[in-house]
Amino acid sequence: MPDRAEQVSDTTAEAAGKVSEALEYVERARGHLYSFHQLIGHADLVLGEAVDALRADGHTDLADALETEMVGRNVLNGRWTFQVVEEFDDTYWLPFRAADQRVRDELMDGVRHLHEARMKEQRRTHGHPDHTENP
Repeated sequence: MPDRAEQVSDTTAEAAGKVSEALEYVERARGHLYSFHQLIGHADLVLGEAVDALRADGHTDLADALETEMVGRNVLNGRWTFQVVEEFDDTYWLPFRAADQRVRDELMDGVRHLHEARMKEQRRTHGHPDHTENP
């Protein structure tokens, strides 16, 4: 751990840790957004298969209606899910990551998880082979 990070107060280390914790929740939300993207995309492909099957079995009017109204439909105004993901990344995720990095750079000498590292040091059993400081 760099010397400057060792001088960081516990309160500041904890606050920086909370910024990183918040980012971890945003990362998890982003993962769910990607799941949404993949699920909707797969649903659209399956719906297209259903339309083809209905049309092949003579249900042309219903197949045409489903194809016209639902296949390839925007999930939000003017957007497919890939566009939702891209907008989220550009508008929220990337700036949040940059803010977390700024906190680490300005307050923690670039060190990640300083609060957790201090907690590990307090909670580990010194001398125990499964409680070593480093790998």
